[in-house]
Amino acid sequence: MKAIVVREFGKPDVLKLEEDVPDPKPGPGDVLVRIRAAGLNPVDFYMHTGTYPRKPTLPYTPGFDGAGEVERVGADVKGFAPGDRVYIGGPGYAPSGSGTYAERAICPPAHVHPLPARSSFAQGAALGVPYATAYRALFQRADAKPGETVLVHGATGGVGIASVELAHARGLRVIGSGGTEAGLVTAREHGADVVVNHRAPEYTEEIMRATNGRGVNVIVEMAAHINLDRDLSLLARGGRVVVVGNRGRVEIDARQAMGRDAAILGMTLFNASDADLAEIHSAMTAGLANGTLNPVIKRELPLADAARAHEALMEPGALGKIVLTV
Repeated sequence: MKAIVVREFGKPDVLKLEEDVPDPKPGPGDVLVRIRAAGLNPVDFYMHTGTYPRKPTLPYTPGFDGAGEVERVGADVKGFAPGDRVYIGGPGYAPSGSGTYAERAICPPAHVHPLPARSSFAQGAALGVPYATAYRALFQRADAKPGETVLVHGATGGVGIASVELAHARGLRVIGSGGTEAGLVTAREHGADVVVNHRAPEYTEEIMRATNGRGVNVIVEMAAHINLDRDLSLLARGGRVVVVGNRGRVEIDARQAMGRDAAILGMTLFNASDADLAEIHSAMTAGLANGTLNPVIKRELPLADAARAHEALMEPGALGKIVLTV
């Protein structure tokens, strides 16, 4: 089969298309999926550079997220049949290193989920990491409640749009920030009640006015290295910041947290338990089926352009998800 294979850590040019990769052989407890689209995530980039704390064993095929059809199921697998439309979502590669940047991938059944007919394969490939991260940040880490106000700080990328949709569906008031007019329009279309341009010098005043000076209850933060210190001044009493993304060290004034009884919460999807993941994907499957969740696709590129796609992945001004078509 064709697959992207990484044989050394480095820049995006280490993502090489190979055309004679042996087809993966599923065991009795595995599901073999014919991949139609693979989703890109920043964690994929960090892994192939060798800078992520969890380093895959070389060589490996990248990709956590994907969508396609079930091609074969192991003898011990129940609930799936060849031809089923599915999306793949779950932390960790299969033991064989069989990621989704390929024509076929082996998956444990717990990482395979039904994809409703209303959702495209590209949308299915945009689900796993972004929507699971958003759900875990909002509801499993921050314990966000209906009626609270959440600031999605960076509401235009994959995790940001997912956070807006999920918070809106749960009955929270949503403030979304973005750096472009197109991004702000998209955030509002997906459920943001208020949008602010975080490139504007007065955007923090806009947020405080939108909350009548009380501040927000929850912040989902995509760039803590830039925003965390400022975030603390935007919190209401008992507020929580969940750090989803960070690219460097940051200095904060801890007194801002002390005076508010505020909390700074870290998270990674790798720490989600099996029970956490079951809850997440049950909610996501229902949201797809009833139309609550509608992933935005920024760009579709062929598998052979994986290196170019990864360069685009890390550019500023994210608006939706980049996927590889297989």
